[in-house]
Amino acid sequence: MAIPFEALLPYAIMIGMFGVSSVGLVVVKRLKNEGKNPRYNLDVWDRQMMDRDRRLTGSSRGQTDNPVAPPEFAVNSEWKLSKRQM
Repeated sequence: MAIPFEALLPYAIMIGMFGVSSVGLVVVKRLKNEGKNPRYNLDVWDRQMMDRDRRLTGSSRGQTDNPVAPPEFAVNSEWKLSKRQM
């Protein structure tokens, strides 16, 4: 006895939608990370270096090999302010 194609059509649609959503997720991650692999298990040092790179280049994934920082970096401070406790 043959399987009617009407029973396989919903499964094909579901598998297709899972494929579309997974490819979309990969594309969004690649765009967010500027085409590089995502970073996992970041510690304090990694976050500080990403913050420094963001202030130097304007992008958290961008890096520069220029030994001299641009003049804007001198006043581009990243002090964390806390709220006053009363």
